[in-house]
Amino acid sequence: MSGCTSGAFDLFDSSAKVDRSLSTSTIPKRSQEAVSDEVTVRNAVTSADLSKVSGAALPWANTATGSAGVVSGIREANVAGVVCRGFVTTRHSYEGIAKFTGQACMANSGDWMLTSFERQ
Repeated sequence: MSGCTSGAFDLFDSSAKVDRSLSTSTIPKRSQEAVSDEVTVRNAVTSADLSKVSGAALPWANTATGSAGVVSGIREANVAGVVCRGFVTTRHSYEGIAKFTGQACMANSGDWMLTSFERQ
């Protein structure tokens, strides 16, 4: 029996290293490609002239990532003095094809911020 336990882990061995390859309770970071695509979609949605788009599909493409998609259903609302645009888009990327819903709102500075972008 001593042969089975002679190589056992020694709790008091100072040379033992902690395995940090696994972690718990972490949120995966978004890739730079995903962030770049989100900015491209936000720019397409917020620069669209809604009087001319009038419900038509709005294509977008990100040359930096190779991703592309089509925005549809852009709707603008003014809630408590804040202008927001909700939308639906597809994203065709090396990861495959996915559908997203999102919202961009205008900040007090006049800049548009993406307030939500959720994969469906």
